[in-house]
Amino acid sequence: MSRSSEFTEITSFDELRHAMAENYDEPEGPARNARAEHLLVQAEKLTIPLAVIEALGHQLKVYNYSSEKDKMFVPFARLLRMWDERPEDFDEYETHSLHWVFKWMSAGMLNQPHIPLASIEKWLGEMERRYRLAGHSERAVRSAEFSVAAHVGDLERAERAYGAWLAADRDSMADCHACELHGQGWWQALRNDDDRALELWEPVLEGEYTCAHEPHTVLAASLLPLLRLGRLDEARAHHLRGFRLVRAMESMRGAYADHVEFCALSGNEARGLELLAERSAYFTDDGDPRSKLDFMAVVALLMDRLVERGLGDQTVPGPAGRAWTARELAAHARGEALSLAARFDERNGTPYVRARTEERMDQRPLVERLPLGVRARRQMPVPSPRPQAPVEPAAPDTPPDLPALLAEARRLAETVHPDAVEAWAAVARAADAEDAVLDPYDRAEIIDHQAIGLGPEGLDLFVRAAELYEEAGDRGEALAAHARRASVHAFTGQPDAALALISEPYEKILTLLAEGGTGVRQTASVLVGRARILMHRLDEAQGEDAADAVAAAEEAVRELLALTEPHTADVRLASRAAEALGMLGELAARGGDAEAAAELLARSAAAYVAAGLPWFAVEQEARLTRAARHLGDLEGAERAARAALEHGAPHLEPMGHAQLHLQLAEVLGETGQFELAAEHALEAAHWADEAGEARTLGAWARHQLGGFLLRQERCAEAAEVLESALLDLTAEGHGDGAIVQTRWWLGDCLTELGEHREAAEHWLQAAEIARHWPEQRDHAMLAHLAAEALGHAGLPAEAEQAYARAGDLWRDLGNGHGLVRALRARAWLVVRERGEEGLDQARELMAEAVAECETALGAGPVGDSDDLKGSDGSDDGREAHQQMLAELGQTCRQFGELVARSVAEDADADARRPAFEEALGHLARAIDAYGALGEAGLDARTGAELAASWLEADLQRPGDAVVRARGVFAAYEGVSGDTAQARRTEAGRMLELMEARGEG
Repeated sequence: MSRSSEFTEITSFDELRHAMAENYDEPEGPARNARAEHLLVQAEKLTIPLAVIEALGHQLKVYNYSSEKDKMFVPFARLLRMWDERPEDFDEYETHSLHWVFKWMSAGMLNQPHIPLASIEKWLGEMERRYRLAGHSERAVRSAEFSVAAHVGDLERAERAYGAWLAADRDSMADCHACELHGQGWWQALRNDDDRALELWEPVLEGEYTCAHEPHTVLAASLLPLLRLGRLDEARAHHLRGFRLVRAMESMRGAYADHVEFCALSGNEARGLELLAERSAYFTDDGDPRSKLDFMAVVALLMDRLVERGLGDQTVPGPAGRAWTARELAAHARGEALSLAARFDERNGTPYVRARTEERMDQRPLVERLPLGVRARRQMPVPSPRPQAPVEPAAPDTPPDLPALLAEARRLAETVHPDAVEAWAAVARAADAEDAVLDPYDRAEIIDHQAIGLGPEGLDLFVRAAELYEEAGDRGEALAAHARRASVHAFTGQPDAALALISEPYEKILTLLAEGGTGVRQTASVLVGRARILMHRLDEAQGEDAADAVAAAEEAVRELLALTEPHTADVRLASRAAEALGMLGELAARGGDAEAAAELLARSAAAYVAAGLPWFAVEQEARLTRAARHLGDLEGAERAARAALEHGAPHLEPMGHAQLHLQLAEVLGETGQFELAAEHALEAAHWADEAGEARTLGAWARHQLGGFLLRQERCAEAAEVLESALLDLTAEGHGDGAIVQTRWWLGDCLTELGEHREAAEHWLQAAEIARHWPEQRDHAMLAHLAAEALGHAGLPAEAEQAYARAGDLWRDLGNGHGLVRALRARAWLVVRERGEEGLDQARELMAEAVAECETALGAGPVGDSDDLKGSDGSDDGREAHQQMLAELGQTCRQFGELVARSVAEDADADARRPAFEEALGHLARAIDAYGALGEAGLDARTGAELAASWLEADLQRPGDAVVRARGVFAAYEGVSGDTAQARRTEAGRMLELMEARGEG
């Protein structure tokens, strides 16, 4: 339990202020509000007017930033009364605060439909009068007037007020730049100028202007303008980044509603449902009716989308107390929204709010589907990745034209098109509908393709097709049908049975070809079946049998190639020849000849493309990508991966899309093209979800996507994606290395976002997994990172413990740098946590760090001796020596700073002297160590010199202080740069001080 949640007695004004500061740092919500109410009671007991004023101000602030905004009028009225009666009780800060929150009252009244419009207008006049008396600009008043006019739909008055707002001088009462720009951009978006809105918002979005609620609201407000402008990548990024900011802030229901609306209009209804589930209280919180109206309107919009998709009976999150279907919640939310709109319009005397609400609820999607990269746990039906291409009659009421269907099916089969099987299915349906009488060959082709489409379930149909081919007089095609049946056995894990089944067709087709009884096409069909079966056998063959299996497979493939290669003008035979080249490439890869594999796979893909069969090139190009990566040919790998996507895009199923996009993403990541890599990883995650593989390939794609976003420093987006990936990553399915890496990256993201405690938790969990690995460097690094994060999170005891763990690991690994840094960090933490009582332990830790450096340095300062070279004659030994010298310098400098800071600020000269003398000794050692580094240690050495100079001055040794300062000037003679200038400036200040004392 946090201290701010304890309802304790307050006995002094300082305790009250401390308690209010703690409470303000607590999460928004009723608990914080209740604590503020208790603190007001405690303030009243102190009988100090300013204490009551500050407690009322605190209460007003927490009410304003919560779902109980309607409560803030009471403390404000009391504050205003106290001001009118005794303004001298208010200090400068509280006087400013009182006038500042006038603006909150204006917005607060506008959001409460039970407060008459006349009262709001009267309040605007009162605000203007009081601001004028206090000497403030009218800028904030005109801004408030603009808000009133825009709300009631008086757009002409709103435009005038908008102009007056911008024309008035900015003063201390004006809203911060971020909030003002939010309002200005909102107005431009309302006036259908999305480009101008985004232009105004840019400084907020770029982080130039921020505040407690910005860029939160601007990110949310920008979503629809970006969608309308087709800037989809930015819209996705703003949603991921912005939702992370508003998720935990109870007071931001309006911005939260913008994110739900975005989901409804971008094909992300499933994620919209998850957002509703996270904030069930938003359905019923009544403290701010205006934001409730916004929320219920977008709930109605989202539910209508689900009903339109045929999901009206699906269970959805809704107000607590009962189960809701989408259809039921749609009606409830629309009714609630219109009821609230009617209350506002009745108060305002205009129909404007209802019109805007209906317009919002009735919006149409702005994009069919915008992949976000995060997994929605509720899946929604989505469009197929590509239209099917069966041949059907042009007019739905016209009976199928069987001859036309038959001709089209044969055309597609002749060109080995992926849609041939479905085209033959259309022929079968039409034949059944007409009860048509077909000749044996027609029926054989129909049944043959039906068997191909059914796979293992169509084995018996292949036999029937063969019988019909025999009946039609085509013995070669009959044998080919038997070969196709045998191949299916191999695909179902029965390669030996398949080989037995194909032996007879193989022997017979060769004899038949020699006798002129069949053609090359039919023979190639049998030979390719046999080659496929023998290739499948390779996965099961072991030991000596493996070599025999490889030889048999290669012989069969080369036989196929020799038969087909002279006939590549025939598309079907060109396909067989290309497949043979691909098989040879696979055999080369199995044999470890990556270069030959790449060459053969490239030839195979090119042959498919040349034959007009690019869809068959996809598999070879995917294999070529892997082979090129293995060879280190990343340019070739990227080229092959892009070709696979281009050739496969019109024909792939969702899983194929996912695999190829992920493959290209990984190649692009290896070449440092992180932005493009992220785009393809995003597509991979999207298609994996559509394929029903969100928990497998989808999780891996999200893992990769998060890493690519992090490398672009898009930390908020990366964090959302990585957290989504963690939901599904498992050691069994993805390896514990993937989990560790994801948590590692997530810790990096959260650190950048200032969420240090959460970062530490992820690093500690990753460290616990890495603890069991044979190599312990990752374990040590993660423990060290967690310690740093715990320190930043204000948890010194936990941080010190984590540093101790990291130090032990660094010692075991023989990593002196890591050990020394862990010891130094522990020393500072001990002092921070225990103060003077921890000083002795801190000294011991620093001394241990110094000793570790000295042990590692061994012989002393670096020289030119050969004994510092590595075993291979390299300079590795010298570099390591230099690095440890720098570590020694840093350790001694920190040792000196730690000792110097241990002296109380109010200590007299005699009390300070021993500590300062000791600190000087440590700084002297630091200066020597840095000096041994030569030019590389210049900046560090002069920094230590200046620190020593200030200590000399404090010890009343001005001459020594001046000497050190002048030495810094001399060191930077003729040197330019920021560091040189900063050092000269500080040295100049020291000399000026000594001169002022008469010691220069």
